[in-house]
Amino acid sequence: MYDAVHETDPEIAAILEAELGRQRDQLEMIASENFTSPAVLETVGSVLTNKYAEGYPKKRYYGGCVHVDEAELLAKRRACELFEAERANVQPHSGSTANMTAYCAFAEPGDKIMGLSLSHGGHLTHGHPVNFSGLLFQAVHYEVEPGSEVIDYDRMREQAKKEQPRILIGGASAYPRTWDYAAMRSIADEVGAVFIFDMAHIAGLVAGKVHPSPVPHADVVTSTTHKTLRGPRGGVILCTKENLKAINKLNFPGMQGGPLMHVIAAKAVCFHQCLQPEFRDYAQRTLDNAQALAAALLEKGFELASGGTDNHLVLVNCKPRGLTGKEMEELLEHVGITCNKNTVPFDEESPFVTSGVRLGTPALTTRGMGPDEMRRIADIMDRAVTSREDEDALARLRGETEALGRDFPLYPEL
Repeated sequence: MYDAVHETDPEIAAILEAELGRQRDQLEMIASENFTSPAVLETVGSVLTNKYAEGYPKKRYYGGCVHVDEAELLAKRRACELFEAERANVQPHSGSTANMTAYCAFAEPGDKIMGLSLSHGGHLTHGHPVNFSGLLFQAVHYEVEPGSEVIDYDRMREQAKKEQPRILIGGASAYPRTWDYAAMRSIADEVGAVFIFDMAHIAGLVAGKVHPSPVPHADVVTSTTHKTLRGPRGGVILCTKENLKAINKLNFPGMQGGPLMHVIAAKAVCFHQCLQPEFRDYAQRTLDNAQALAAALLEKGFELASGGTDNHLVLVNCKPRGLTGKEMEELLEHVGITCNKNTVPFDEESPFVTSGVRLGTPALTTRGMGPDEMRRIADIMDRAVTSREDEDALARLRGETEALGRDFPLYPEL
């Protein structure tokens, strides 16, 4: 494969081949990563990458957009059908630009926004001071409760009444529990805030009808199209009919220029695939695998934030096993399991070290793995921690993970 790249740029071709090998050989457990279908890969690499199409379908600033208009309209229609939304904008290049568009559509610089703290499972774009969301807006944060490590919506209400935010943000990157959308809707109404929910992590579970949807409750819902949706890297915004004009104006010309039409077409492919019955099966298996992984880890003596999970990820506190998150990430990488270090609630370590790791089941579920494999992986993790000073033992564990990967081939057609 990559014949044209091999001929033109052997160095990049070698990197592509090496990355394919890494994805095949290692067990991908980063909760925000997944494997797209060959159809999505093919569409992303299509001739649509050649086309400039600033503006919106039927209202472009360039000629020759008849076919990319068809692709974008199809993507929008499918997104609305998939999530039962009134309107959609499929142009955001990422979840971050989707969030920036949504915030700026309804708030002025200096206005107050309120989201979950990054160190308690939130996201960088929900008001962290180094991010645009914290630089442009006055950000305040709610946190999970000590002990239970879940969100208390009564406390959120009291905080919102005190802070009076212009925007109330829901959603997270490392919160393993179901959100109470109705409570947040009530809180937003009580303080006169716009309710924006970022469902980037759980979008595939929502699409698969195995997780509650924020769409009926929020003014605006943002998401990525990769992660649990298994689409191309990009973003999407869902909103009500009355909010579409503000969203569209801020997306273009406010935030972005020419949309990435090859990616938008791949989003359309993704949404089509998510509308098929087999996607619901995938979403359910992703949840079942997360439950099996959580139970097996608890049985092996690992400590999990909030004690378990309702979605596709678990957050492991590594300190009781004598490791920082950074050390655990490096150890698991050594034995062929890819994850990421992550802060846990009330973490005393820096974000560069952390006390925890985040593990997700979407990518391994795509490869066909099930609860039995999750239990095997938990056992490998336990033995890796126990044998972390024994290089021979770690090498044997690496062999086990590679053998497990071979049992579930990735992209055999490549």
